[in-house]
Formats: sequence, C-alpha cells, structure tokens
Amino acid sequence: MRMVDLIHKKQENQALTQAEIQYIINGFTEGEIPDYQMAALNMAVYFNGMNAKEVSYLTMAMVESGDQIDLSAIKGIKVDKHSTGGVGDTTTLVLAPLVASCGVPVAKMSGRGLGHTGGTLDKLETIKGFNFEIAEAAFIAQVNQHQVAVVGQTGDLTPADKKLYALRDVTSTVQSIPLIASSIMSKKIASGADAIVLDVKVGDGAFMKTIEMAEELANTMVEIGNHLGRKTVAILSNMDQPLGFAIGNTLEVNEAVETLKGKGPQDLTELCLNLGAQMLLSAEKVKSLPEGIEMLQAQIDSGAALEKFREFIEIQGGDASFIDNPEQLGKAKYQIPYLAKKSGVVSHWVADLVGEAAMVLGAGRAVKEDEIDPVVGIVLKAKVGDPVQEGDPLAIIHSNREDIDDCLKRLDQAIQIADTAKELPLIYKTID
Repeated sequence: MRMVDLIHKKQENQALTQAEIQYIINGFTEGEIPDYQMAALNMAVYFNGMNAKEVSYLTMAMVESGDQIDLSAIKGIKVDKHSTGGVGDTTTLVLAPLVASCGVPVAKMSGRGLGHTGGTLDKLETIKGFNFEIAEAAFIAQVNQHQVAVVGQTGDLTPADKKLYALRDVTSTVQSIPLIASSIMSKKIASGADAIVLDVKVGDGAFMKTIEMAEELANTMVEIGNHLGRKTVAILSNMDQPLGFAIGNTLEVNEAVETLKGKGPQDLTELCLNLGAQMLLSAEKVKSLPEGIEMLQAQIDSGAALEKFREFIEIQGGDASFIDNPEQLGKAKYQIPYLAKKSGVVSHWVADLVGEAAMVLGAGRAVKEDEIDPVVGIVLKAKVGDPVQEGDPLAIIHSNREDIDDCLKRLDQAIQIADTAKELPLIYKTID
C-alpha cells in the first residue's frame, strides 16, 4: 500500500476502504506519512467528500490512535453532550448537575477554550479549590456515587485528531464536513459515551453560518454515531446573537447558577431544557421530550438541581459558597455602560463580534498560550427584539483597564437598532 496511490484514488472520487484509512491514520500518527502527503489527501477529501462508511472508518481509526476511556463500570446509560461552540455558551455548567439530579450519570471530559471565552475547564477553574485532575478510578467512583463528575481531557486521547487538526488549520481544510464530523465524534467516542447529544450552532457566532451547512454536519455526525453503536441526536440551535446575557468566565458561572435557580435568561434556560430532555430520552429515563422537559423543570423548581451543583462543586474540592455570594468569584475593576446611540428595537447582535469584544478584554484566547482574565467580559442588557431608548445601556463592559476602545469598536459594529426586528427561533430542528 502506498500513500500516493491512496491520494490519487481519493482525487478520482473513489471510496477508501477501512484498511486503507487505518493505514493512513496509523502512518500519519507515527510519522511515517509526511505532512505534505496528508495535506494532499485532506484537500482531495475537501473537494470530493467521503461517504458514510468512510467517515465512520476515519472516526474509529482516530479513536484507536490513542487512549479510550472505559466507563462500563458506571451504572446506567452514559450520555455525553457536545456543543460545536458559540458565544456565551454556558450549557455544560447547567446541564451536568441538572441531568445528574434526575439520576442519569454525567461523566464529562471537557477542555479549555480557544476564541471568544474560555472552555468549561476555564470556567470551573474560577472556583476556588475546584480540581478537575481526577484519576480514572476515582472519576468512575464519583459518578457512581454522585451521578456527576467533570475532568480534563487526557493528552493521549485521539492523538491522530490533534495532528490532523493542526494540519487542517494551516491548509484551509478545516471547513471539510467529513473532517469536522470525524474530529468531534472521535473524541466523544474515545471518552466512553453510550449516547451522544450534539448542539450544532448556526449563525454569526458559529462555525456553521447557514442552516444548510449545519444540517449537513449534524446528519454526518448522527450517521457516524449510530453506525458505531452510539445513539446520537443533534439539535440545530441559533447563534446569531450570544446565548444568555453573560460573556466571560466568572460572569458565565454566575449566570449558570441563576439558571439553576430558575432565574436565568429565557434562551439559555430553554436550550438547556431541550438538550437535557434529549439526554434523558437517550438514557431511557423518560419516554418523550415533553416528559423530559417537565422533569428537568421540576428539578429546578424544587431546588434539587442547584443542590446537585453545590454537591458537584464540593466533591471536586471547590468552595461552593459563591453560589450564595456571587461576588466571591471576584469582579473587574471597572463596570462601564455601553449606551444606545439611538432609539428603536435591537434587530441584531452579531455574535462573533460581541465575542471578539469580550476576548480583547481578556475573556478568551486568541492563541492557546494566552492567559485568561477570569473576571472580565460583557453582560448584555438588551437582546434582539427589545425596545431601547437613546442613552439606555445595551451592555455593561467588565474591564480591568480604562482604555477599552478596541472593545467599543467591535460592539459598535455588532449592534444594529432598527424600527423592527425579525424573530428567529432558538431551535431550528432536531436530527436523530
């Protein structure tokens, strides 16, 4: 078998076999296949695509390139949730304790963020004492006893994907649907999930800018999961404006607490209830989506979801007293209102520009080496469809420096105020 022949085969739009794909991934991971040949194959895949079997073979080859987490010792059906990324996406912090409070095990492996704000680990790290470096045996024991644990991803999980992504990033092949789908699903499958719920973001603040692109990605990932024996469902959700009000790490942690108290933003709450209900369905805890939503809402109303969050923080070493005293997480030196320049209705908050405005304050990373300032960020005071008067605060900027011109410039580009606003659904469709 020669790599040059396999490149030519894909250039001719022929399907690669399982053995051929295994040879490619093994050779690339071990350094036997050079970057330039893998880049050529990626480009052939970018233009010609892959069929469902090919993408499944690619996914499993990447899974088998490194460690695989065995969660079979955890009682019950383990359901994982993955978001393709957005602005103000705090769903994991809400969903993990909320779903666990219903008796469904949530064994979550999370990573750090690159972009608008931090990842789940960056957010949890703002909590004093919280420890996400847990040995596998302790991780499993904790989920069996408390139904929830969140740990950092092991460095040996899907090493092929790490090498492949780095190459895609510099060869303009990141956008390939088969390569995106296999990248996401390989990590979920290697993490030991029995079932997977996917939140595929659509819009300005998402990687998938159109419903058509998002639907193609969702269908591909659902096909991969089901072909590999993992029950998989995808929700297409709106990311034309930030989710919730808060963008920034401690700000988002506190917003997650408010949501678990039943006082969170309507859109964040609605999305969490729908994603959580899909998780309960996949775990066979309920028989319908409305039954799942009703069960989750009851856990919020009774306080059980918030108590599970408190328990989760404490068993992982964190100081949970911030739940009752939000300012314990710290606050930025300056809270600067961003004011409306005219009256009307908010018709657009361009999500990625709002995310960039938070990032330049220090809320996220432009490159992986950047340090995050946990207390900075932006809290929106008006969302799309809200009427505003000239001089009203549209947002509060939380900054540790007085000079915020770079942030203001992006907010000026992000906001649109008009006579009316087009109402867009939060959830476009579900694919299972």
